[in-house]
Amino acid sequence: MFLALRLYRLLLVTVTFLLPFAAFDLGYRLWAILMSYLDRPILYPSTGHFNLILLCSFVWAFMAERYRVTRIDELFRERTGGKAATSAVVATGVVLLAVLFFSRDDVVPRGLFVCGIFVLFVLSLAVHAIFRAYIRKNREWGTPSRILVVGGDAFAHEAADRLERLSCAPCRVTGYVCLPGQEPAATASPVYRFDEIGGLNATGRFNEAVIAIHPAQFAQIPQIVEAMEKLSLPARAIVDLGEGIVVRERLFQLGRMQMLDLTRTPADSLDYALLKRVFDVAFSLTVLVLTAPLLILITALVRLTSPGPIFFEQDRVGMNGETFKMYKFRTMRVSPVTESDTVWTTEQDSRRTPIGAFLRKTSLDELPQFYNVLKGNMSVVGPRPERPYFAQKFLQHVARYNNRHCLKVGITGWAQVNGWRGDTSIEKRIEHDLYYLQNWSMSLDLRIIAITVMSALMHRNAY
Repeated sequence: MFLALRLYRLLLVTVTFLLPFAAFDLGYRLWAILMSYLDRPILYPSTGHFNLILLCSFVWAFMAERYRVTRIDELFRERTGGKAATSAVVATGVVLLAVLFFSRDDVVPRGLFVCGIFVLFVLSLAVHAIFRAYIRKNREWGTPSRILVVGGDAFAHEAADRLERLSCAPCRVTGYVCLPGQEPAATASPVYRFDEIGGLNATGRFNEAVIAIHPAQFAQIPQIVEAMEKLSLPARAIVDLGEGIVVRERLFQLGRMQMLDLTRTPADSLDYALLKRVFDVAFSLTVLVLTAPLLILITALVRLTSPGPIFFEQDRVGMNGETFKMYKFRTMRVSPVTESDTVWTTEQDSRRTPIGAFLRKTSLDELPQFYNVLKGNMSVVGPRPERPYFAQKFLQHVARYNNRHCLKVGITGWAQVNGWRGDTSIEKRIEHDLYYLQNWSMSLDLRIIAITVMSALMHRNAY
C-alpha cells in the first residue's frame, strides 16, 4: 500500500515539475493564435523565452512543493485541486514578474507571459484530474494489500473501515489482534490473541501491520512493537488524538524531545509572517500616500464640526489576546470611556457628530488604522478587533471565540465583506472568522480586499 503511494508520489512530482516546459510551449501557440486573430505581427521568436521557462521551472518546483500540489493525499482532499494550484501559480507568477521587472536583459511580451501562466494553471488541474482517475481505476484493478490490524475493540474496527475506504490505496483487513484487556468487537475477519502474534505471518497471509489503538493506550506501543518483530512486516500506527487535532506536518524534533503542535495556525507559517507582513506594509503606505489629501480634508472637517480631539483612541484585543490602542477619526461626541467601551453603536445614534455619520457609513473613519498596520498591531485583512469588555463577554458565551485571536486583527475581514458587521450576530461573525483562520491564504486576502473596495458590502450595517 505505502510502496504504491510512494510510486504515485514520484510520478506526480516528476510530471508536475515538468509542467512549465509544456505550459510555455502551449502558451506560445495560444499567444500566436490570439495575435493572428488580432491581426498583429508575431515578432518574438518561439525560443526567445527559454530563460523564462528555466526560471519558471525552478520557481514552480518550489511553489508546487510549498502549496502541496505534488502531494498524493491532496488529490482526494480537494475536489479539483484548484485551491493548491491557484496558490502555487499565483506565487510563481509574482516571483517571475519581480525578476522580469528588475531584469534589463530579458524582455517577454505580456500576452505571452499571461498565456504561459494560464496554461500552467490549466495543466496542473488536468494532471490532478488524470491522477485521480488513474488511482481510482487502479484501485479497482489492483491487488489490495492485506492488512493485519493490531487492536480488536470498536476503535480498531472503525479505523479498519476507514482503511478499506481509502481512495488512494486499495487494502483489505484480513485479521485483528486483540490486545490484553480489550473486548473484541464482532467481525467477519479472524481475531487472534496477543500471545499468538509471533506466528501469524508464517504462511505470508499479511502484507502490512497497522496498530490501531486509542490514544489512552499509547503507552503499550513499545510492548506491541517488540512483539511484532517476529512478524517481519512493515508496521505503522494510526495516530488519532481526537476531533480537531490533525497530526499532519505537526510532529517535530526539538533537541531530544519530540513535540506535537496541537494548535497550529497560519501565523506559524512563513507566508503569514513574511509575505503577509510585506504586503501589509506596502499596501498601507500606498493607501496613506494616495489618500493624504483626503486625510487632511477629513482632519479639518472633524476639527471644525465638533469640539474634541481629531482622532479617537480605544483599547482593542489583538493577536494572542494582547490589547493595543486602535485609531479612528472621531465620529461621535466626546463621552466617558466607560460609555464608549461598553455601549454598541446603533443606527441613528444620537452621539454621532455632523460629519460622523458620513464617515462611518463610508468607512473613511477607519483610514487611521493603516497606521496600526504599520506599527504591527493590525493587518489589512483579519478578524475585526473587539473591545476588551465585549471580548470577555463573548468568551463566556460563544464557543471557540478566542480562536479568532490566533491571527492579527484586521481593518476588513471575511465576516465584514459577508455583511456581518456592527450590531449583527456574533455567532455568524465567529463562524466566518474561523473559516478565515482555517483557510487563510494571500489569494483569500486579495479577494477580501477586492470585495471591500469594489462592492457595496462594505457599507452594510455601518453606522
